[in-house]
Amino acid sequence: MRLLWVEDEPQLVEEGARFLREEGFTVEAAGTYAEACERLETAGADLVLLDWRLPDRPGIELCREIQQRWKNPVIMLTAKADEFDKVLALEIGADDYICKPFGMRELAARIRAVMRRAGKGSAALSQGAREGVLKRGDLTIDPERHAVYKGSEEIALTRTEFALLYTMASRPSKVFSRLQLMDEALGEAFVGYERTIDSHIRNLRKKLEHGDESRYIVTVHGIGYKFETGKAHHGQG
Repeated sequence: MRLLWVEDEPQLVEEGARFLREEGFTVEAAGTYAEACERLETAGADLVLLDWRLPDRPGIELCREIQQRWKNPVIMLTAKADEFDKVLALEIGADDYICKPFGMRELAARIRAVMRRAGKGSAALSQGAREGVLKRGDLTIDPERHAVYKGSEEIALTRTEFALLYTMASRPSKVFSRLQLMDEALGEAFVGYERTIDSHIRNLRKKLEHGDESRYIVTVHGIGYKFETGKAHHGQG
């Protein structure tokens, strides 16, 4: 598994890369936003470890660009422990978030967990591609092209957002708990992280429902979420 570690602390990368290589990973390093983009463009990566603060531009901007251009799984590494920052990273498209200082065994475990989730999500979408395009109201969801259209407008989604939408839209009106969504859409359910689903759902709603009163994703209070075909739902979040 090929990792790209984007970090401007060479000692941390050197020590971490040594451990991760012993665990069977291939690790490449980039110290700036620009270098990271160049490496992703030329060599790619299975997963990106991304520091929040880079010398040329913020890491959170690189996370956004990765989701728009390459759609690699991303784990943010940062000294920022504030909940707002965690939510922001997840809404931008990060798959996980680790606060410094962290242990290398934890880092390796988080990498494997994210890749398991990405693998199961890819398998589900491959099955969906064989089954064909979903049409739900004015939404068209194409798993083979990883594309979503609202009418004729293409809606740009992160990999996680697409997996969540496809899972729910495949079974309209079925109520999913947060843990069910993590398991079925992302490939792994673990207590304590289910609230990250709320951040992804909130961002998904913003993209799908802006400018009208349609509600595709309906909150079922005390349980989770369900997909409806664009009907207006009053009094539900």
